[in-house]
Amino acid sequence: MRFAYLASRVTLPGSPDRRVDAYEHDQMMDALQKASGDDVVTAVSWDDPSADWPVFDAVIIGTTWDYWDRADEFHQTLGAISQKTRLFNPPGLVRWNGHKRYLKELEARGAQLIPTVWLDRPNPDAVHAAFEVLTTDDLVLKRQVGAGADGQVRLRRGEPVPALSHPMMAQPFLESILTEGEISFVFIDGAYSHALVKRAAAGDYRIQSTYGGTEHVYHAAADERAAARGILDALDTAPLYARVDMLRVGERLLLMELELIEPFLYPLQGPELGDRLMSALRRRCAD
Repeated sequence: MRFAYLASRVTLPGSPDRRVDAYEHDQMMDALQKASGDDVVTAVSWDDPSADWPVFDAVIIGTTWDYWDRADEFHQTLGAISQKTRLFNPPGLVRWNGHKRYLKELEARGAQLIPTVWLDRPNPDAVHAAFEVLTTDDLVLKRQVGAGADGQVRLRRGEPVPALSHPMMAQPFLESILTEGEISFVFIDGAYSHALVKRAAAGDYRIQSTYGGTEHVYHAAADERAAARGILDALDTAPLYARVDMLRVGERLLLMELELIEPFLYPLQGPELGDRLMSALRRRCAD
């Protein structure tokens, strides 16, 4: 069988403006190709006009790490691809996950979230009000449509509010991001694969590798796995792959993000990831 791993021009090898974290694309491709056996896995940019999608038995959304500034075009392209071949994760689930208001739906279904104020018009008055509502002197402002901490701002009470051109979400800054880090749980076809903890570089709080963050194997306890699994159980559609990002506050693990679109799945921390993902993909294609 032939599979396409959906990438972006800024993550493909040879790109003149390749992202500094594009080595993560290489790690994913290496893991998949080593597990491919007689199958073929090819990286294709999601916006490649010459792509012949019907030749692939399935397309996996991978390192499409520029979609948030072209979200409408991206979702339209996914819809077109899904009309020509199998797409994982499916476009409806991806569109839902593409706007962080999905968190509100998960909260209504029982997920425990970090307290959040939604700022559709993030002017200074709205930001100042968020300090009061969240009873904090330290906010993190995130784009409602975005990823990888792009456009993210940490703001202390009394600091000037920067110009914010996108709808944002405001959350209290939580010290556990510095003391423990963000814990990610990877699931393939509903089954737990592995976990890791992501820690920020000294002097920063962002855990992404773009900002110097590092990743380490995490041996999750049964109750921690269950907490992450409970997030997936709240979905109506079972994803082929998912990454559940959580932060510990006291004795609880709170949901940061449920990544169903283009998450990096950390094959170095989960050496069996390639085999698990390829096996699950073959099963889905056989149905």
